[in-house]
Amino acid sequence: MSNQNIWRIKNTNPNYREKDWLLTTLTANRGLTSKKSVEDYLNPSLDQIINTQISDLDKGLKRVVKAIKNKEKTVVYSDYDADGITATAIMWETLYDLGADVMPYVPHRIKEGYGLSIEAIEGLAKSGVSLIITVDHGVTAVKQVEAANKLGVDVVITDHHVLPKETPKACALVHTTDLCGAGVAWRFCWELVKKYKPSYENNLLEKLELAAIATIADLVPLNGACRAIVKLGLDQLSRTKRPGIKSLIKNSGITGPVGTYEIGHILAPRINAMGRIEHGLESLRLICAKNQEQADKLATLLAKTNTRRQGLTTGAIEGALSLVKGEHLIGVVAHSQWHEGVIGLVASRLVEKHHRPMIVISIGDTFSKGSARSIPGFNIVEAIRASSKFLIDAGGHPMAAGFTIETKHIEAFTSKINVYAQTIITDEILTPVINIECVLKTDDINAHNFKIIKMFEPYGMGNPQPVFLTRNMVIEDIRTVGPANQHLKLQLDGFSAIGFNKGEFGHSLRPGDSIDVVYTISEDTYAGDGSLQLKIQDIQASG
Repeated sequence: MSNQNIWRIKNTNPNYREKDWLLTTLTANRGLTSKKSVEDYLNPSLDQIINTQISDLDKGLKRVVKAIKNKEKTVVYSDYDADGITATAIMWETLYDLGADVMPYVPHRIKEGYGLSIEAIEGLAKSGVSLIITVDHGVTAVKQVEAANKLGVDVVITDHHVLPKETPKACALVHTTDLCGAGVAWRFCWELVKKYKPSYENNLLEKLELAAIATIADLVPLNGACRAIVKLGLDQLSRTKRPGIKSLIKNSGITGPVGTYEIGHILAPRINAMGRIEHGLESLRLICAKNQEQADKLATLLAKTNTRRQGLTTGAIEGALSLVKGEHLIGVVAHSQWHEGVIGLVASRLVEKHHRPMIVISIGDTFSKGSARSIPGFNIVEAIRASSKFLIDAGGHPMAAGFTIETKHIEAFTSKINVYAQTIITDEILTPVINIECVLKTDDINAHNFKIIKMFEPYGMGNPQPVFLTRNMVIEDIRTVGPANQHLKLQLDGFSAIGFNKGEFGHSLRPGDSIDVVYTISEDTYAGDGSLQLKIQDIQASG
């Protein structure tokens, strides 16, 4: 039985005699050492969101209030992913309800590309628009904002992406990296409502459900204000009034509560699918739908588009896997047949497979689109910007980024970014690490401790589900399940255990073997009797 992962136990010596030792261990592992920090983490509040510091807030508010009062033609300029679409819904609905003359603008990924386009700005200026508010993009739009300024169009940028060296000369750069794009939009609207129409605050609190969807979909770390947004937003989502969200949930076949998994793996991909391969405007129409019949039709459209997106992604992944070169620290693969709307998903899959930063490029005749995903310890947006002489534009986060490149420069870019990687990437960074909270004895796997573990929900980026290690568990039964026998099903010391995509372990295990198991604990919903199930992350033979 081979094991290529490093097991890193955060607390090797918990005080098992303490009454709630597991709660103490889990809070300490998260750096929560004071009573207040524990309280803030376990019971996130609205204050954590509205206390988030954001740049240029007053400048942005002043310009927007002026536009509302003077009935200036205003546009909320969207991005086409789930974060951008929900941010647009928050900003557009709020401004409209405050009396602004405002419309949303969702660019077409293929025809217009990412972010502000000079052509679109020129068209909006001709139609009399005097204010553009960006959501979830804009920090890299130096030339575009310059063009807008020349045309007499003011731009207020609201964004959360990493700031480049040169920022646009906008009216206001409303920015923080502590929230997602929709979080920044919500925070801006909160201040706007407080100044302009305090009676609207409850409406805005309802919109936290949209900010929660965005926060999860955009893989923002779930701590601090983002954790509060998701916790409060999921609560709001459980009683949503939006016909579009109701239709989306129903059409997706979700029957139980909607949590981070349901959003991240079922709902957000449907919202994203339209922007990836069709037009994100349809997703915005769904989110903002007032009529249930219209919402149902749009939810069906999103589901069909998502099925098409899945097919395009699967085909591209199969081709990309065969093109990865073993000698490269950063895998760069490119093909003219890959749809630019799915290359980010392909990059994610390659990272899962190879545990290396990966860049996937959709080749065009003159210009090509690239999408990158990284691993902990390597800032991919910095790496890409270090090769900026080959690029038309680039932006993103340390773990995910996108760019446009002249096709003729792809080979040179591949070489340069791998030279850069050699100065940063070590063997340690390339070895997958499983972070384990502590060692549990089999007696510790019980309903009381499971209740403590659930206190740390919602799980997600920056707050993964707690992982534990139990040594010397005896295999009582073993089988592989799934259409290709890809999953491992074990009975261990009286516990049911499932290892998704761990079927290969079945060849080297036998009943009676003693193994060390790394796992998370969940409720066995399949059994339906409230019993606990171990979800296997890794296995080693007991030594």
